Amino acid sequence: MKRFSLFFCVSVFLFSCLVECKITPLKQQNDGVYIVYMGGAVAPSNNGAMREDQAQLITTLIKRKKNALVYSYTNGFSGFSARLTEEDARSIAQEPGVVSVFPDPILQLHTTRSWDFLNSFSDKKISTATIRHRSARAKPSSSGGADTIIGIMDSGIWPESASFNDDGMGPIPSRWKGKCEEGDHFNSSNCNRKLIGARYYGVSSARDDDGHGTHVSSTAAGSLVDDASYYSVANGTAKGGSPSSRIAMYKVCKRSGCPGSAILKGFDDAIKDGVDVLSLSVGDSRRIKPDFTTNVVALGAFHAVEKGIVVVCAAGNSGPDPSSVENEAPWIFTVAASTIDRDFQSQVVLGDKTVIKGRGIHFGNLTKTSVHPLATGLSVKLDNATSRDARDCVPLSLDPVKVKGKIILCETHTIYGKPPREDEVKSASGVGTILIVTEVERTFLTPSYNLSSTVIIEKEGNQIYNYINSTRNPVATILPTVTTIGNKPAPVVIDFSSRGPCLTSTNLLKPDICAPGVDILAAWPTDPDLNPVIPGKSPPGYNLISGTSMACPHISGIVASVKAQNPKFSASAIRSAIMTTAIQTNNQNAPITTSSGPNATPYDIGAGEANPTASIEPGLVYETETADYALFLCATGYNTSQIKLISKTIPKDFQCPDKLTEDAVSSMNYPSIAISKLKGGEPKTVTRTATNVGPEESVYTATIEEMTGIEATVTPNKLVFTKEKKKLTYKVTFTAPSSPKNDIFGSITWTSGKYRVRSPIVVSIE
Repeated sequence: MKRFSLFFCVSVFLFSCLVECKITPLKQQNDGVYIVYMGGAVAPSNNGAMREDQAQLITTLIKRKKNALVYSYTNGFSGFSARLTEEDARSIAQEPGVVSVFPDPILQLHTTRSWDFLNSFSDKKISTATIRHRSARAKPSSSGGADTIIGIMDSGIWPESASFNDDGMGPIPSRWKGKCEEGDHFNSSNCNRKLIGARYYGVSSARDDDGHGTHVSSTAAGSLVDDASYYSVANGTAKGGSPSSRIAMYKVCKRSGCPGSAILKGFDDAIKDGVDVLSLSVGDSRRIKPDFTTNVVALGAFHAVEKGIVVVCAAGNSGPDPSSVENEAPWIFTVAASTIDRDFQSQVVLGDKTVIKGRGIHFGNLTKTSVHPLATGLSVKLDNATSRDARDCVPLSLDPVKVKGKIILCETHTIYGKPPREDEVKSASGVGTILIVTEVERTFLTPSYNLSSTVIIEKEGNQIYNYINSTRNPVATILPTVTTIGNKPAPVVIDFSSRGPCLTSTNLLKPDICAPGVDILAAWPTDPDLNPVIPGKSPPGYNLISGTSMACPHISGIVASVKAQNPKFSASAIRSAIMTTAIQTNNQNAPITTSSGPNATPYDIGAGEANPTASIEPGLVYETETADYALFLCATGYNTSQIKLISKTIPKDFQCPDKLTEDAVSSMNYPSIAISKLKGGEPKTVTRTATNVGPEESVYTATIEEMTGIEATVTPNKLVFTKEKKKLTYKVTFTAPSSPKNDIFGSITWTSGKYRVRSPIVVSIE
């Protein structure tokens, strides 16, 4: 989900449905379209056959209203979307086989150095031989093992981008059943051996009219492109996480948003087409407990995972508030965002030769030798403006006569962002701005196109104030932007990244993992309407934007690489491989921190920062079965009848256990451990089953990270795997002499001579 970029996203809104009556009593929000969800399809291998009850409902509807049907869903799940009156919707909701009926929600959309940073940083944790092995694997290949298919559900794609060239790629996998749909300014020749599929819903073609879909596609699986940059900033070789993977675009979003009916149709088609991974950067930003019978992303993802597809979703951009994480269903791989070690400096040189380390990207024309008068916003204020507004340089606060030809020092105290302040200085004939911001605000870059501009923190601002007050004629210049790498500390969990704990259950930890999501350079349309106008320069075809939207495709690319090297891994095994090999330390060999300063907790980063190299050979994995998800639904308020309608792959004799509580969620076979409400003297025990995917004869020993005030005992504390014993179960019992007053974090790590398999632990008080 994109937040700080050239194109801002708005809040996501998703309707919830009342489970008891199966329909939410709200006004339609998308031209009277409702979604009728009927649970699982006919059978796991239904080949798109329509259920009889579904066919009957649709036939009856069409007889009454010829053009009512919008989409039908038949591949991974059953149902349809249609233009209905509220009365029609209520009537259909009472029909047998219908799980829920709800208004069609409109969701909104939430790199060069990032992959170099992830790979070089993670390589320090492993042997040189493994590094060489990993590097060889990363090259594009025509071999079948590398032919993973990443489905992107987003705003479309710009097929002419160099990031989607198919040089060196072999034939399209024969198992691919998708197609390249023609439309406005998009024909079948726009697809190739890299971009193998393109579908669109409710729009005129799969061509990207926003930029978001192109950006995330190239981040996940872009081909190698030399000398990529954003107007010469962040220059380098652009590449995706899995350059040998294929891309299939499902354009489910348009500029007005992403209809839930289109998202479900995208899932339905992707399941039929044969994708291996689905990457979605959309979600529900409301702070309410999700209803899994009406949440379109959770519904589609459930059925995709049943088919073996890994579904990767952004965690959201509502951080750092607690319980802001989105896409928290346990079958979804949920991704938080962090920084990389690249920075963009725009230094200020004062008249006394003092150099102030500013940050920012600008395309102004000041140079080291072009010295200009320096003034504060207060000193050049309009007579009728307030002192506070002038210090802020807010609109209509500065006097053009006083500002002309000067660099203006501005503070931030109001809601006005960086561009309005620059616009005010520019309109008053100023030549540059120096903006004083907080440490957190300095993380977010908004490029300046017509003015030299930089941002600094308060300490640096005080230096400039002292200089201005020390001389009668203060002068300065702002140097051109310089890209630097190797900055420390990195990674840092960015402030906007949404946090746990989950609203669904504090016995489930989300987000799952963290990946780069700040100032990510990736492909962008060259349409002038989607690019800033810079005199004398053509659109660069690449853009720098931030958000958990950018972190999500990093994980999708890693998922594709793990899948390519481990084709027999299940969807949950792949997620486990990435989570249990994650990194918890930064490039200073210290704990990863948040952008506001404190050490990051599992609520911030889940299992940690993704490690592309180690995740290919995890040693052990935790496989989460559909039965685990069914018990999760039981424990969080869904009954047996609802669950049997939702899933057609669980055993026919499945029943929700009597008196099942949310504590059962803690024993779901998940790669992380979360328990809640641990009372003094009352132990709680969780169970996990590990599957050996390394050498057949392996011995692992458990280590528990110390958790203050809590004793954790592992039984057994040694796992001995043999040719006959590939799966072994253990228990962890937590005991405290008194009830914890605060949430407590730790981990359990299983180690052999070669592998380290770590699961984060959260003990919450609620």
